[in-house]
Amino acid sequence: MSATQQMPAMPAPGSVSEAQTPPVPRRVSGRDVDEWFALAGSGVGSLALVWVLYENLLALSGTLGFILCWYAAFLLTYAGVLSVAHPWTVVKDRVASSLFLSGAVVVGAGLLSTVVYTFVRGMAALVHINFYTQDMAGVGPTAPLTQGGVLMAIAGTLIEIGIAIAISLPLGVATAVYMTEVRGRLSKVVRTVVEAMTALPEILAGLFVYVVLIVRLGYPRTGFAAAVAISVTMIPIIARSSEVALRVVPGGLREASLALGSSQWQTVRRVVLPTAKAGLATALILGVARGVGETAAVLITSGASTYLNLNPFQDPMNSLPLFAFNAVRSGQDLYITRGFGAAAILLVLVLTLFVIMRLLARGQVRSR
Repeated sequence: MSATQQMPAMPAPGSVSEAQTPPVPRRVSGRDVDEWFALAGSGVGSLALVWVLYENLLALSGTLGFILCWYAAFLLTYAGVLSVAHPWTVVKDRVASSLFLSGAVVVGAGLLSTVVYTFVRGMAALVHINFYTQDMAGVGPTAPLTQGGVLMAIAGTLIEIGIAIAISLPLGVATAVYMTEVRGRLSKVVRTVVEAMTALPEILAGLFVYVVLIVRLGYPRTGFAAAVAISVTMIPIIARSSEVALRVVPGGLREASLALGSSQWQTVRRVVLPTAKAGLATALILGVARGVGETAAVLITSGASTYLNLNPFQDPMNSLPLFAFNAVRSGQDLYITRGFGAAAILLVLVLTLFVIMRLLARGQVRSR
């Protein structure tokens, strides 16, 4: 055999050999079949291991401890199984995604269990028409569910939250405009006060309104006083969220408006605020979510009532959170059922308000 025949053939210029084959890009989202089997096998295997060790070999007990040990064993097992066939980067990515998914599942399961439990406990009252069309005037806590209802609490909640929105929305948006657009000398002080009031307990807001409006000024305990207390807790939420929404508006829009000869007020009114409508709607939603569930503030400034009162400036006015609070702590089974029914109505009411606000904001943005 000649030397020429013993030499391997050289690759032609421009060709790519097997050693120079470009690597296949790694998929950064989704899982293939092997990874799904690894996930399922790690879950089942870690469950069996923890059950043997936790329940049989070690002197341990308790559901919460078992779940935590199972979760820790699952993560370790899942990381070990993935490391056999994948690089360390993929292992860290899949374990991190499992952690994030677990957090979302825990939050969703907690919310779902709360909603389902509330509706199940109050279903016996929700199926009666009188529960929506009658009040509790003359109806005792032990009366059957075919008598009385929460009409006074539904009307009181709608009236109080409506007045609170009328007070807090202009003040909150005006505060946000001052902090982002005007930027006066007191803007830092105002921002500090708003951030501090964001975590203000509702009972302090109720005591503040009670001392100033009722004790000092002699105003009676009414639904309007309760609405003022609710607005105190809503204003910082709306102001802080509106500030974030206004800051997102591109600065080029402001500069273009000012370059065309518009004043600062015209720029804010015709350019900045319409552009941030979706964010302002979100701010209002967050404020309503904070104010609609207030109980202590309503109890201090208004008090509970068993009859229907549509005048927020006269006599006490009940609300759904306050009625649910008083009913659940009464100790009477039928009254507790009414309390859970009122809580279920409150959930539906809040969800309806959120959907309406989002649809209105989306429609306004599309019309532009």
